Amino acid sequence: MKIGPEHKAASPLRRWAVPLSVAAGVAAVSVAAVSAFGATGQPKPRVADPARSGESRTSAPSPTPSTSRGSTSGGAKSESSPDAFTITNATTTPIAPGTVSKILSSCLGPDASKYHAVIAVRTPVVSDNSDGVVVAVDSADQYVQCASKGDKGSSQDSPPTFINNRLWGTGRSIEYFDSTREPAGKGQYLMLGAGHYTTDVAKVTVSYGNKPKEYPAVMAGGAFVYAATLRPDTPPGPHYAGPSPYIHAYDAAGKEIYDQMKDPQFTSEP
Repeated sequence: MKIGPEHKAASPLRRWAVPLSVAAGVAAVSVAAVSAFGATGQPKPRVADPARSGESRTSAPSPTPSTSRGSTSGGAKSESSPDAFTITNATTTPIAPGTVSKILSSCLGPDASKYHAVIAVRTPVVSDNSDGVVVAVDSADQYVQCASKGDKGSSQDSPPTFINNRLWGTGRSIEYFDSTREPAGKGQYLMLGAGHYTTDVAKVTVSYGNKPKEYPAVMAGGAFVYAATLRPDTPPGPHYAGPSPYIHAYDAAGKEIYDQMKDPQFTSEP
């Protein structure tokens, strides 16, 4: 499934394992994130094909944890509950500048010289597809997000600046770029996402599923990145949905000014 910025609404997502808004030129398992910041019109997420092999490349999910639990039908064994999990590591480490240049070059080709990196970090665990992320911006304030594997980079968006032009809404302080949930070795997953925030935001955090703990996101240059290693508390089935990540934003006084779980873009039916 392919979409472009001109595509309009569909109903909100109900499970993390079902992707939204597939980016142009990307396979069905690669899903472009929705954005919710500062333009006109308020189209809702589009639903694409279910993710395969436990991998989900998706936008910020619909905050309905109670509807995303596994169920038992006809005596069959239930899937592992997406809310029965442990975050074992949420620490990122910087990527060396020389390596960042190589990542952007392989990700963006001849356009790489137009961009400067604002965030470049390694994730706490390595998945089959990535071990880090670089977010860069050009002189026109167009962002790109490149997944890294070693010193190589790639973008699931075509063009890479597609993240700036999809599913805009008015009066928003947070825009979502691409987010993923990928297997990362036996029994664990890499949760990774990025986005953009307005100048009234001083702190961005992320919580997972029904757990209240919030983990700080890496912030720089108007962009944020979060990454964590997640381990289900019980062995997951082949279609493990996993918990949803929820973004929170705070102003300089410490007041929460955005809570994704209360965002109508994700909680309202069309």
